[in-house]
Amino acid sequence: MEKDRKHPHVDVLRAMSEGADMNIHSQGFDRELTSEEAAEALALLRRWAGQVTDEEIAALDPLVSRLVPGKEVSNYPALARAYPEEFEVDEDYKASMPDLQNGPSSLIKGAKRAIQHVGISNFRLPIRFHARDNGDLTLETSVTGTVSLEAEKKGINMSRIMRTFYKHAEETFSFEVIDTALDAYKTDLESFDARIMMRTSFPMKVDSLRSGLAGYQYYDIALELIETDGVRKKIVHLDYVYSSTCPCSLELSEHARQFRGQLATPHSQRSVARVSVELDPKADVLWFEDLIDMCRAAVPTETQVMVKREDEQAFAELNAANPIFVEDAARLFAEQLQADVRIADYRVIASHQESLHSHDAVSVLTEGTTFDTESLDPRLFQSLFHVG
Repeated sequence: MEKDRKHPHVDVLRAMSEGADMNIHSQGFDRELTSEEAAEALALLRRWAGQVTDEEIAALDPLVSRLVPGKEVSNYPALARAYPEEFEVDEDYKASMPDLQNGPSSLIKGAKRAIQHVGISNFRLPIRFHARDNGDLTLETSVTGTVSLEAEKKGINMSRIMRTFYKHAEETFSFEVIDTALDAYKTDLESFDARIMMRTSFPMKVDSLRSGLAGYQYYDIALELIETDGVRKKIVHLDYVYSSTCPCSLELSEHARQFRGQLATPHSQRSVARVSVELDPKADVLWFEDLIDMCRAAVPTETQVMVKREDEQAFAELNAANPIFVEDAARLFAEQLQADVRIADYRVIASHQESLHSHDAVSVLTEGTTFDTESLDPRLFQSLFHVG
């Protein structure tokens, strides 16, 4: 085939029409084309389209059909553009609708492997919780629901997770209600394993240290119910925010006062402990407030809500009476958890967000196999940062 050196784009279209191999990066192809050349190319494209089938046009590019007068292919039927307000879906129509996510295993992309968790995260709704001291509380709650997926299944119907959960959302929530929701998950999504996590901010009224004032402290709490290989575990997570005064800094400050008459202050910082406990299935209920009380007993320097001058002085004295390294904090929390018969396995993650250093001091202490792991989320400790 003789090349047209003056109009190289014509060679490309000619090759296309004759089925020849072509190189779209031909020399000179990237130069600026003239309107004359574009008109010649369009004429050639229309001539080619008039000689082939609609399917061949669609295989090249369905948009080509729009360049051919009177030519329409199945990819571009005349479509209604107004929203059909009166249209109603019947059972036959629903049955005709495609469902690729629940399609055959032949549609699976990538490795044909089982997936341990697949579902939805952070769908929110108001949930009514039992409280130990103040009856029921309705709190905005973030729900994560996942199930396992067998290797030969394409996917799950994500909306079923929400629909299943909403069936139980009007009830006052407890682990028994979450148990029922988890049973429904497994049935509706035909899964062996399933998990539900509910996160909320739980309010408790806290008295100031000396002034007699009171205010609400909010605690990030999560309930987690997991079923794996037929075994269910109930877990409660709590973030407890406290002040930590460095024992070393305290002693050095006192040394400066004693030996040099130099005023000095020890460094203290806002600190966070994420306490996670697995509940003993045979034990009595563990209230949110019970777990919070354990943390206060372990480390009493919880950050304050309502403060006057006498409270601020009291807090300074309380910190001086309870100086702790991050290792001390982990062990003090563990001591309280270990002594409660309602708690089986547990984990304590502590982060002291240093005012002395540009980095944090952290520790992780686990008991039992539930929370034992050799690897940590790379951003785990960043998630322990709490703003006011």
